[in-house]
Amino acid sequence: MQTPVNTCRNSERWRVIHVRPRCEKKLAGYCASLGMEHYLPLRRETRVCQRRKVTVEKPLFNGYVFLRYGGMQRLDLLKSGQVVRILEVPDQDSFVSDIRQIRRALCVDPSLSACRALAHGDRVRIESGPFEGLEGVVEAMRDGCKVVLNVATINRGVAVEVALDMIEKIA
Repeated sequence: MQTPVNTCRNSERWRVIHVRPRCEKKLAGYCASLGMEHYLPLRRETRVCQRRKVTVEKPLFNGYVFLRYGGMQRLDLLKSGQVVRILEVPDQDSFVSDIRQIRRALCVDPSLSACRALAHGDRVRIESGPFEGLEGVVEAMRDGCKVVLNVATINRGVAVEVALDMIEKIA
């Protein structure tokens, strides 16, 4: 259903689509049926319903789908009836890098949850462990460190917990 995150072709650019409440999967399915390249990061959540454990996949960033299309496909997108607004991504390379990091983190731990991205704090790179090589902003914690992997375009991020000795400050 989801295609890999690639760099931009000339006429197609990544955009952030703000959708109606609880319509992220609906729009992703619509885009897939039209052959439009999209990415909807999903996280796994396990709940207990009537004494049974049920695992569901929920959108990581409520209200947002990442979509790459050219100008001619805009009308098809708007015909879905799910779009609230379209946010342009000014720095395509940085955005693609952010999305790749989110995808990699979700592969390591599919139960990660979204949080507010931090505007302050130190920028760090995780030097060891399963999240090695990822970069983010630090939010201090008692026993370790919470590193927030930001998606600056929508002011959201994903927080991962790592030991203090696993990170290195970068400029």
